Amino acid sequence: MNKDNNGAFIHPQALVEPGARIGRGTRVWAFAHILPGARIGEDCNLCDHTFVENDVRIGDGVTVKCGVYLWDGIELQDQVFVGPNATFTNDKHPRSRQYPPQFARTVVCRQASIGANATILPGLQIGKNAMVGAGAVVTRDVPANAVVVGNPARIVGYVDTVARASADTVTAATSEPSTVKGVRLIRLKNVKDMRGELCVMEWQRDLPFAPRRTFYVFAVPNIYVRGEHAHKECHQFLVCVHGSLSVVVDDGRHREEYVLDQPDMGLYLPPRVWGIQYKFTPDAVLMVFASHEYDAADYIREYDEFLAFVRG
Repeated sequence: MNKDNNGAFIHPQALVEPGARIGRGTRVWAFAHILPGARIGEDCNLCDHTFVENDVRIGDGVTVKCGVYLWDGIELQDQVFVGPNATFTNDKHPRSRQYPPQFARTVVCRQASIGANATILPGLQIGKNAMVGAGAVVTRDVPANAVVVGNPARIVGYVDTVARASADTVTAATSEPSTVKGVRLIRLKNVKDMRGELCVMEWQRDLPFAPRRTFYVFAVPNIYVRGEHAHKECHQFLVCVHGSLSVVVDDGRHREEYVLDQPDMGLYLPPRVWGIQYKFTPDAVLMVFASHEYDAADYIREYDEFLAFVRG
């Protein structure tokens, strides 16, 4: 094994062309080929039979396993993992010897992982800490912390998320405590008799706010995700009045997932909590009560911006 002047380790059978920048502590193994314009950070590991084209940027602490080819326009941020034979693309309409003015840019954000044999279409962003399952075909952006599998890839969960107990354990007199600050699962009063059932909700008795706006969401295909934002000041109360769905809540330190599948069960989301709704059944109807009228400035739609907001 050879060691270059920057402190990187280059296997004798690797081809690193003059001009390529490789950071200290990075290891480049046999039969890897790195073109002159490539920029690779510190403490990375590029395994056998990898290829890195010119317009490629790799951060620090990245692992690229065997058989991975990184084409122009690919960026791997710090601590990304790319499994063996994962496939990246950079041209939506490839033709032999016909090149676009600029190749599509694909960004894999910090600490994300891509499983073996996954395929990533061009021009996408894989969010921070996301997990792409083995063999998945990713056709759209992947949100931060999401776990995606299948062809086409769809969200099946979120990493480091605690599944809450069944709503059946929550009585009318109690609310289930949450590790996510301020979040509460609340059982509403449900009156049953031979004529049917009636569910009652009284403001400021059942909820710590009086709603000023309400809306409902329905006919959401199962592959789609709603929410993916937080509010600076607005409180919300979510009730699935028909069907079922899952809600992920995140305060920047803890993340939990609740299943809403009963019309007398609601989830309270205070401000400064990131909320995601997914796994909608075809008949799901989600009713949302909000403490404020619509204000675009109250929304935080980028997860990194949300983390900076709650930690600042």
